[in-house]
Amino acid sequence: MTHSQHLHGQHPHEHGEVPSHGHSSANGHSHEHPDDQGMAEMLDMDAALQAAHLAEITGWVAGLAGAPETIVDLGSGTGTGTLALAGRFEKATVFAVDNSEQMLAHLAAKAAARGLDGRVVKVHADMDAQWPEIGAADLVWAASSIHHVADPDKVFAEVFAALNPGGLFAVVEMDSFPRFLPDDIGWGEPGLEDRSHRLIDAQGWNAHPDWQEQLEAAGFEVEQRNFSYELAPEPEAMATYAQMWLGRTRTGLEDKLSPADLASMDALLDPENPAGLGHRTDLVLRGSRTVWAARRP
Repeated sequence: MTHSQHLHGQHPHEHGEVPSHGHSSANGHSHEHPDDQGMAEMLDMDAALQAAHLAEITGWVAGLAGAPETIVDLGSGTGTGTLALAGRFEKATVFAVDNSEQMLAHLAAKAAARGLDGRVVKVHADMDAQWPEIGAADLVWAASSIHHVADPDKVFAEVFAALNPGGLFAVVEMDSFPRFLPDDIGWGEPGLEDRSHRLIDAQGWNAHPDWQEQLEAAGFEVEQRNFSYELAPEPEAMATYAQMWLGRTRTGLEDKLSPADLASMDALLDPENPAGLGHRTDLVLRGSRTVWAARRP
């Protein structure tokens, strides 16, 4: 997936990739970044607002994975997937693998607050180097992280070797950045968000292939499914989340958007504007993710 190399969510995200500002949690292309705290806040909000969406995905994976005892979360970020998996599989130990010490510390604090510190193990590792020494696994989860690594085929082979026979590898990718706005925001040319997303796509942010062929070449038996969401969380939280995403979008596309679209973005982001994000009641959080469930025979 890559904009300037930051992993979400994980997100699930987990989940999140965001335009502008560079940092990858999965590999060594970039390391600690002064914006890590802001990114952690965004990923935590992503996890909270998309909890039902993540639960749908982990529920599907649980139906395929059985009762894993050892789980690995590759590119764990702030732990959206780690904590969801620890909650879903109550007897499993979850190894959270990430290249950011700051993200891992944030994750560990959240795990401890939930009484999960004994079952969540943080692992500082660079996936472009070698597979971490964590032993065999029953389930490996990688959300918005595989497209960051330099050699996905190498990682697929390492995951295949690390999994117990019958073990499952769940690869999760965002199909696009989240959407919030109606087509007509009340001023300017309709379609502001569509135009922004086309520019984002043209720059390769969040770019990833259909992993099925490469996973099958690594020896996996693969099942693929798409999960879409359309959510309307509490308005204040939604407005804050939209402000984060669209603020980063505006920064990342400052030299790409037309002057009229930049002015529209600025009006949306202006807390004093009565039609800005903080005062709107028509924001809806929309998006989708694709999951490849790859089983080692």
